[in-house]
Amino acid sequence: MIPDHGSPSLVKLCGGNLDARIEESRYEHRVDHVWITMDCGFSPRVLVSINTWSMRNWEAGFDARVRVGILRGTCGHFPARGMQPLNRFDYLDWESSDNIFYEHKEREELERLLVGFCGGAEVLEAWGSMYSRRKNPGLHQIHSRRASCAVAEDLIGLDGGLKFYFRELQEIRWTMVFLKFCGQP
Repeated sequence: MIPDHGSPSLVKLCGGNLDARIEESRYEHRVDHVWITMDCGFSPRVLVSINTWSMRNWEAGFDARVRVGILRGTCGHFPARGMQPLNRFDYLDWESSDNIFYEHKEREELERLLVGFCGGAEVLEAWGSMYSRRKNPGLHQIHSRRASCAVAEDLIGLDGGLKFYFRELQEIRWTMVFLKFCGQP
């Protein structure tokens, strides 16, 4: 059973046994997510919903592509599976200490990138907001929450992100993914 932390607005989930799939729709412009399910050590598996295109920006006449920043590193062990409520996760904290370059990605490019990471990763840490999808636990808002071209609400410290962990010989390497929409600083 998923732990109850009083529905916090921001959580970190960590899990393994990753499975990624691209959203399907008969309307091409409605496909804007990659869905990753993972085993976080409780039942049921959690669905992590990642935007690969901004329908809101597209509908408002702005650039719908997502800007992607990548940060890489190594560590000595995998993080423990589970769920942890958080008070803050802010891209600025990472950007102030690391040089993160953001690059526009077409929807299909970002889909391939995320599905590829899931194919090789043993563990995923994901930051975002909990929600329910068809009565199953999910995590969404996996992107900057700052004001964008199409969304005026400016939420600071409530960003979402992804960190994929890969085993490589005697080393564990990780790749962190930051996602921003048009107009976000």
